[in-house]
Amino acid sequence: MSLLASGQLNIDSQWKSARQTKNMDEVLVFLKVMAGGSERCMYCMDSHGSDIEHFFPKADYPRYMFKWKNYLLCCSECGRIKGSRFPLAGNRPLLINPIVMNPWSHLDFDPTTGAISAKYLNHKNDFSIYGVNTVETLKLDSREYLRDQYRKTFTRIRKAFTDFVHGLIDRNELVRSSVDLDDHYLMGWVFDGTGQNVVPFITVRDDYPVAWDMCYEAFKMR
Repeated sequence: MSLLASGQLNIDSQWKSARQTKNMDEVLVFLKVMAGGSERCMYCMDSHGSDIEHFFPKADYPRYMFKWKNYLLCCSECGRIKGSRFPLAGNRPLLINPIVMNPWSHLDFDPTTGAISAKYLNHKNDFSIYGVNTVETLKLDSREYLRDQYRKTFTRIRKAFTDFVHGLIDRNELVRSSVDLDDHYLMGWVFDGTGQNVVPFITVRDDYPVAWDMCYEAFKMR
């Protein structure tokens, strides 16, 4: 009988040992490459992804401990806060899984406060249950550092779009800025969320469709 089947497997010890191997170092490198140059955390989207996270907690789902599809790049703060917290509806996870879900389909952003919140879904006449549970589990709405960093990123991106509208930069510079200045994946909020209805993004979308499409293509290539 295996240690797992017998309940004698020490999950933390097994993972700590495995984490020190070259194979797991290569997994981490590959996750960082997949996250782009910013190495963003797959939960909070801050550019501090530093370790391998198990979407299904290894303590409760030891069979998934070495499954590639269960690995995410995560920052230390999100890893600490999430721990083994994993809200379910029956057997269905209620956290946003960024591998298979677009976070901005379930989350919203407030440019004034920098807070992340659950997105209101008009077709359901309610807030996204995945957004609600993700924000609550990871405390995305109450982490002051994150809110401050989101505001700074938003301000930089907004300035680039405003400068383009005012003729201070050209389309190519706008495209570069929309990628280089986006440390928190906020262009996802602009293209896939409610941000497209916020000035100056709505102006570029409606009045400069070529520039808008170029930024969108650059965003998809990240």
